[in-house]
Amino acid sequence: MTNKIVQALIWKENGLSILDQRQLPSVLHYEHYTHSQGVAQAIATMQVRGAPAIGIAAAYGVVLSLKQHYGTTPAWRSAVYADIDLLANSRPTAVNLFWALDKMKAIIAQESTDVLAAATACAIAIHLEDQTANRKMGELGAEVIGHSKGLLTHCNTGSLATGGYGTALGVIRSVAARQSVAIYADETRPWLQGARLTVWELAQDGIPATLIADSAAAWLMKSGAIDWIIVGADRIASNGDTANKIGTYSLAVLAKQHGVKMMVVAPTSTIDWTLENGNAIEIELRDSSELLPESYHTPDSLVSAWNPVFDVTPATLIDALVTERGVVLAPSTRAEGIARLRNA
Repeated sequence: MTNKIVQALIWKENGLSILDQRQLPSVLHYEHYTHSQGVAQAIATMQVRGAPAIGIAAAYGVVLSLKQHYGTTPAWRSAVYADIDLLANSRPTAVNLFWALDKMKAIIAQESTDVLAAATACAIAIHLEDQTANRKMGELGAEVIGHSKGLLTHCNTGSLATGGYGTALGVIRSVAARQSVAIYADETRPWLQGARLTVWELAQDGIPATLIADSAAAWLMKSGAIDWIIVGADRIASNGDTANKIGTYSLAVLAKQHGVKMMVVAPTSTIDWTLENGNAIEIELRDSSELLPESYHTPDSLVSAWNPVFDVTPATLIDALVTERGVVLAPSTRAEGIARLRNA
């Protein structure tokens, strides 16, 4: 299940190979997992990240649990459900994780089927369908953008964050295939996904890109160099409020000030229909050590850190929501437009 674009996840009969994105761009290293516990740890430690990729990895993690427990004892389901809980607790914000696990739980609950075979087929289908959806979103987003002088993206939303090709970066790839366009990427503090992953991915495709410090975005917008900001999403409420990598909200506020348009690109599996708005989205807080210099990693340090890894952008600041089922322009004024995506 590979193509020319680098893959974050490679499924094999004997397990799941996960590209350790913490080592990029210096080292291209895959860790091979044969147990679900390892997959859960890979998600928790951000070896694999990006909402769609997390969901796909979790689905394969359930398959690995079934390979270990299915049919071994009458209580095999209890063992598998315990592994599912471990996977569910690995990251709290990305709804694709829970969406994929719910699909797998529905299969496990069946009595008259080969559960392992059905779950394996489902996980592979989730992976392949995400690749197809990415290509579709790339073309739909490129149609909305039309001619552009410059695009800015935040974090990494490419093949490393998905089943392949990418969401927001998929749109950027599709635009770049149609025209010459200046592409900018925020460094994306504190994990530097833009600096380590996004510009590296684009370079692998032969697409030129310019890296900027996160704090330079406002000045770039004021210069007139860009007309669209294109980002992904980890969870979208039913009204269009969008949780994405920390710093997205500030970009949206700055975009409104400078007349730059804001596009969110995500599969419909990222929409949490149970949430009326973004106020109920759980925002993951990670350990302060990820943000603090090592000299402050002591019990008696007077310096602490607040390290939320996501923020929520109100739908009122979003100009276009692109999914594989269609595009909703100005989602805050077209609630019925988002609703139609549910059964499209």
